[in-house]
Amino acid sequence: MSFEGSTLVDWAAFAHARSELGAGFVRILGYFREDGVKSVAAIEQAMRDSSAAAMVIPAHTLKGEARQFGAEPLARLAETIENVARDCVEIHDTPEQALEHIVQLRGLFEQTLTLLEREASPLVNRRQPGMSAGFGRRVA
Repeated sequence: MSFEGSTLVDWAAFAHARSELGAGFVRILGYFREDGVKSVAAIEQAMRDSSAAAMVIPAHTLKGEARQFGAEPLARLAETIENVARDCVEIHDTPEQALEHIVQLRGLFEQTLTLLEREASPLVNRRQPGMSAGFGRRVA
């Protein structure tokens, strides 16, 4: 699953989260990183262990946290994994049908996190449209 940077994050939702969370935004994004790394690892381990039940909570956690930051493709992928896992638990089956989604998960998480952290960095140039690009530089 390959996405362009502009489609990995709903920037309006990201801006809304940044506004709502205020000064705690960067700290909470750090929690998303920590929780996300743990969730992805737990989902992968659950797949190796053929344990659908062990996939449900980390997939659910990742889904919710991704949505909070506007990372909708990541949230949808985590939701798909969660739903497959819940169905497998319900019918007492192993989660092989989740494999194709889990294979995509780590890469999508890492791409998304890179974009979120880059945008959250205080060093990112946040020039407003129509503002000068600086002395001697033309606005593109």
